[in-house]
Amino acid sequence: MSTPVLRQIGWDLLKVTRGLRPCLRHAQTFEPLQSSSFCARSIRPPTAIRTASSKAVPTRLPNPRRLRPLPFLAAGGGIFTILFASLQPFDDPIRIAQDAASSSPSDSDGGLPRYRLAEVKQHGPKSERPWVIYEDKVYDITDWVPAHPGGEVILRAAGGSIEPYWDIFSIHKSPYVREILEQYVVGRVHPIDLKDGRPLRDHIEDPFVADPARDARMRMLTEKPCNAETPNDELAKSFLTPNEVFYVRNHMWVPVVDEAESDNHNITIELPDGESKVYSVQDLKARFQQHAVTAVLQCSGNRRNDMTRYAQKTNGLQWTVGAISCAKWEGVRLRDVLADAGLSLEDPGEDAKHVQFSGLEAYGASIPVAAALDPMGDVLLAFKMNDAVLPRDHGFPVRVIVPGHVAARCVKWVNKIVVSDEESNTTWQRRDYKCFGPNEAKQDWDKYKAIQVMPVTSAITRTRLKPSTNTESDARSGQSESAGDRVVQIEGYAYSGGGREIQRVDVSLDGGETWDQAQLIDDTNLERGSKVWCWKRWKYEVGLSTIGANKNPHGEAKATLVVKATDDAYNTQPESHKSIYNLRGNLATAWHRVDFDLAAAQHSCEEGKDQE
Repeated sequence: MSTPVLRQIGWDLLKVTRGLRPCLRHAQTFEPLQSSSFCARSIRPPTAIRTASSKAVPTRLPNPRRLRPLPFLAAGGGIFTILFASLQPFDDPIRIAQDAASSSPSDSDGGLPRYRLAEVKQHGPKSERPWVIYEDKVYDITDWVPAHPGGEVILRAAGGSIEPYWDIFSIHKSPYVREILEQYVVGRVHPIDLKDGRPLRDHIEDPFVADPARDARMRMLTEKPCNAETPNDELAKSFLTPNEVFYVRNHMWVPVVDEAESDNHNITIELPDGESKVYSVQDLKARFQQHAVTAVLQCSGNRRNDMTRYAQKTNGLQWTVGAISCAKWEGVRLRDVLADAGLSLEDPGEDAKHVQFSGLEAYGASIPVAAALDPMGDVLLAFKMNDAVLPRDHGFPVRVIVPGHVAARCVKWVNKIVVSDEESNTTWQRRDYKCFGPNEAKQDWDKYKAIQVMPVTSAITRTRLKPSTNTESDARSGQSESAGDRVVQIEGYAYSGGGREIQRVDVSLDGGETWDQAQLIDDTNLERGSKVWCWKRWKYEVGLSTIGANKNPHGEAKATLVVKATDDAYNTQPESHKSIYNLRGNLATAWHRVDFDLAAAQHSCEEGKDQE
């Protein structure tokens, strides 16, 4: 039989086998998806994707080259072996059979199909259904992107491995992040594309390489992005927190703005009718009256670690008491700028319900328009902090300050402000900073409003031994001080949002059974703004023997010190974290408890040392 005849037969046979591929594809791909091992994962696979030709095709179709050959072809003998040998460079049936065998779902794969890296790459950042690889699994993150705390930054990894990015973004190195990702698994990487069980990684640029250096005193939770607490002794030391130890909460890298060009940094103001106006930092400084406001910024996750300790597991950075600081901020009032841009302060219109802020690094949030326009609200576009230029970590060259509100609304590196009929559509506004009931493990993000004004809270930041003196609190409590007894000074902060001033701080030496009042420190020589946006520092002095008399009833050589605060609206802190538990660990404002080690304190007394 001549070669041309053989080649024609080959063409005819190839047409037949390709015509059968849809049937094979159905048999090999969709039937396994109905298996109990796959359904047990409770994954909701997307129904279709769109190709460049806009034709809808099933999402999880394998590469056509991976189909099992017809049984009479797989045998590999006789005329068909000769026919396919003459059809090179067309598909090699033996290689197709090997590919199909290795890519077919198996029990060890959990019924998951295998994908080549080339296929995953097709689901890159611009795909309607982006995929990523973690270890040897493939994940369709389409539904996760809107809920991802980093927003669309995750799309940088689409079409390849996410691990190099997570190695840089150390905040992802927690079990709950992996648990979330596992909900979106759609397959495994083909063994041909694995080396030592992992796909080869592409080199990526570290976006944090230009971040500023941080003070060594900071308590670092994550370095990339930087999340660091103000150390306890710095919280107690001064009313205004020094810039270099002011707590840092970054979601991504710090944008690089040339200091020499910072006055040319622009902010676009967009109104509901679509009209917009652009202001440079120099415009703000030259055209508007400047104001100073002393205000606390506090992360909604401050004291989250307490909720984890005293209630149950929470998802998020395990802040202790230092995700809060106080500073003097200077800038121009947002309401003045909005009025200049054309927004009516008396009647902004029914489409003006929220003011959205966007930052250079993709972060975004919003506040109600009433808060922005309130003449007593003191909302600033700030470019100075504690009489110095804004540090890079804190928003240089300009940031939003919304006093009395959660710091998540005080957008740094702001470059766009939009007055809108809806709140910001970022995950930080609509999904992340909300509180659910203790029983609500499944979170309906549309059910509750985003956190805005902060509730009352307090914390013990330092206990230290002082030289012996008879204390006023000992006299009130009827306790006598033995010779050589030492004084314990307990210090801390108390704060309430919404401009409400702290009225009282209560201290207990016995776990909350009995109470006394702390002394509020008078920090009056400061520019407070229209309301009280700052914290109250407090102190309480008591003899060491008095604390010893209230030691743990189980005989342990320690006492449980407790503090709670009350503001001028008589809001006070809840007793238990269990009563306010939420999975995200937001607003952990229950009584703050600290174990005081009596044995260590007495040992310090014997050695004549002060103890902190």
